[in-house]
Amino acid sequence: MSVMHYEKMAFRSTLSDHMFVNIAGYRFVDLPDRDSLREPFREKCNSLGLKGTILLSHNGINFFLAGKKESIDQYTSFLEEDVRLRGIPMHVSNSDYQPFRRMLVRLKKEIISLGIDEIRPADNEGKYIQPIEFKRWLDEGREVIILDTRNDYELRVGTFENAVDLDIKSFRDFPNAVEELEYDKSTPVVMFCTGGIRCEKASMVMERKGWEEVYQIKGGVLGYFRETGGSHWNGDCFVFDQRVALDKN
Repeated sequence: MSVMHYEKMAFRSTLSDHMFVNIAGYRFVDLPDRDSLREPFREKCNSLGLKGTILLSHNGINFFLAGKKESIDQYTSFLEEDVRLRGIPMHVSNSDYQPFRRMLVRLKKEIISLGIDEIRPADNEGKYIQPIEFKRWLDEGREVIILDTRNDYELRVGTFENAVDLDIKSFRDFPNAVEELEYDKSTPVVMFCTGGIRCEKASMVMERKGWEEVYQIKGGVLGYFRETGGSHWNGDCFVFDQRVALDKN
């Protein structure tokens, strides 16, 4: 495992020359110099032949990139040069084609858009449940609300057995949608999204609305697939690139 905490599934031992490494990561952290970071990131990624998207806000970074292994290694070393960006956990997978068409570095108000300024995960880390522990809960049939925070078109590709569908078109709809939930707020909630970033904010929303025990699956659906093989999941997992979906294997 490298200094960037590459996940266990990271690279195939015999990664061929035509294979691409896909990485996704985020961190909620104060970046008051956001604007001045844009050009160095763009220059570095372009020089390495990477493609994908990097979102920079005053409250963090979110990225989805793909390229050759050597280029990904150099990008992660570049991140390590900024103490605020060291040790970002990343989801890593391989593909035999480049899933992104171009390289974009965008300045955003939020790295994941909710529209509530007071929700700042950098100031208040939520509660996590490890994938293996969550699988054990499901195996035991424990009473728990399984809450899918993703959009409706993502759910159609796949979701957990018995997951609550909020029927939302956008993450900005989440705060109003959870107002409609008719459950005892003392019942444990385990929420999930693709990689974990939406749940960082969603868990804070639910706690503010009086829910007493709110957990996020560590690493999101992708982390769950990696650690458990996808037990109790029906279908595939929607991803935001030309691959469209990843299967749980």
